[in-house]
Amino acid sequence: MAPSDRAEGFSPELRASLFHFTVFASTGASSAYFAIWLSGKGITPDQIGIINAVPVLLLLLASMVIGRLADRASDWRVAIIILAAIAGLASFGFLFVSEFWGALLVFALCSMPAGAMVPIVDAATLRMTERRGTDFGFVRAWGTVGYTITAALTGALIGWLGAAVFVPLFIVLSLLRTGLAFQLPRFRAPEHVEAPVRKPGGATLRSLIVQPWFVLPCIAFALIQATHFFLGAMGALVWKIDGIGEGWFGPLIAISAAGEAVTMFFWRKIGGRMTARTMLIIAGVVAAGRWFAMAFSPSLPVLFALQALHAITLPFSYFGIMHFIANWAPEEIAAEAQSFSSALTQGFAVLTLLAFGWLVGIMGGQAYFVAAGMAVLGVLAAWWSLLLKPAHGHTDA
Repeated sequence: MAPSDRAEGFSPELRASLFHFTVFASTGASSAYFAIWLSGKGITPDQIGIINAVPVLLLLLASMVIGRLADRASDWRVAIIILAAIAGLASFGFLFVSEFWGALLVFALCSMPAGAMVPIVDAATLRMTERRGTDFGFVRAWGTVGYTITAALTGALIGWLGAAVFVPLFIVLSLLRTGLAFQLPRFRAPEHVEAPVRKPGGATLRSLIVQPWFVLPCIAFALIQATHFFLGAMGALVWKIDGIGEGWFGPLIAISAAGEAVTMFFWRKIGGRMTARTMLIIAGVVAAGRWFAMAFSPSLPVLFALQALHAITLPFSYFGIMHFIANWAPEEIAAEAQSFSSALTQGFAVLTLLAFGWLVGIMGGQAYFVAAGMAVLGVLAAWWSLLLKPAHGHTDA
């Protein structure tokens, strides 16, 4: 039975914020050290690319089905709890991993349910905050705060205690997420409360995805976000190749996540007057410049400045696609619609991770030139959508 809207003095927004804090915590730990941990096991860069890509490929095949099942449940929290529990239990497998196939299997079992959970949590939280008139950006920002703290903590603990601390830390963070999933509030509107209706006509997902103006922003986000996947999966390895000390990896990841969190906390003031596709265009332009500069193996101070641009590239693209889909998809298909965008993003991410695992092996940091080109294509896709269906106000996306 779902908790009431206010249990033990904790509002739904507070309980959702506590869970968001843990959603990306294990990702923060793995971004800081997973690629290097795998490399220390004798796993090659192209194999690391495969390990990161396979769970994304599985998500590509399964995320829309999982989203549809979540929409049909009594509340989205049911699916979230199940997925969090699977990911938490699977994390124990890393205690027994020492080679490529074992790492691939365990990482897939951890990452697939955790990844499938994200669009469901996003859709559920956005609908709940819209219904209650509260700030979605403020709740979602705590996910970034959790990521930031765990990325910095992982770097510090590894510098202090050595590589042996990585796996126990990853397990603890995964189990913490599982535990906090059980205290989530009910996300759907109670039966006596009508959910906000964004667009009349009861659009179905099938009727939306045949419209180029709807699909193009999803492609734009997928292209931009795929470059962030590359940074998260291979960025630390590229920095090591470029001679950056491992002790700086945690702070470099933390500065980008901190900027992202600040933007999210103040998103109502920053993004309130922009259309969703304008947000995507801004994100793509800044991302192209960021990746282009990173291809030149910048010095540590410049690298910190480029990492700070994450405050624009991630939040602007994320809120852009979230609000674009929410404006056009009714609540009955909320999780499925977000999962469609997620599946598209996962598809681009699979290709990106496989390609960049190979590219880093032969090009090193110059692989960022390809990432810059992908961001430019994202800008063009969002712009094309605006030409096909111009926005007449920020609520029109």
